[in-house]
Amino acid sequence: MKAICTLFISLLTLFSGVPNKTVDKVDLKRFGGTWYCLYSIPTMFDKGSREMTTHYTLNKDGYYDVVSTCKKDNDPEIHTFKSKIFPVDGTGNAQLKAQFIWPIKVDYWVIGLADDYSYMVVGHPDHRFLFIMSRKPTMDRKLCEQLIARCKAMGYPVEDLVSQQFHNQEAGGSVIAGSGR
Repeated sequence: MKAICTLFISLLTLFSGVPNKTVDKVDLKRFGGTWYCLYSIPTMFDKGSREMTTHYTLNKDGYYDVVSTCKKDNDPEIHTFKSKIFPVDGTGNAQLKAQFIWPIKVDYWVIGLADDYSYMVVGHPDHRFLFIMSRKPTMDRKLCEQLIARCKAMGYPVEDLVSQQFHNQEAGGSVIAGSGR
């Protein structure tokens, strides 16, 4: 059944006219810094996380040292984990590879990015995960709804998005239609 659903989503994406692709270019210096993850289709590393922030530091070797912090489930402690993000040559730096465990790297695509780098959307070529991130722990509800609608048109299962539950989000709770998340 899962295979049929995946095929259906792939066909829907093909005919929707919105391919799952990266932005044209990412300025590595502007991309660096702190990002707040507002909504996500989590990976196995961040499942059950909330209030996640990620700080990207571009090092002299041309890749990012990444430090992420979050709270897990009902645990009030702050958890920290490190990873690396490597730009892929010839992609305008919009396709990256994330390395959480050496030597394994996974695709990490920038599929949405504000001109002023105030928000970004990170996805995967096989729709395995999705992150809607902002430079602030808040985002305008209408903008967030537009980003989610675009991700849905690209074939992402937006019904699986989880709020990172930052307090005082301008989005005002769930912006996902029909979702109690």
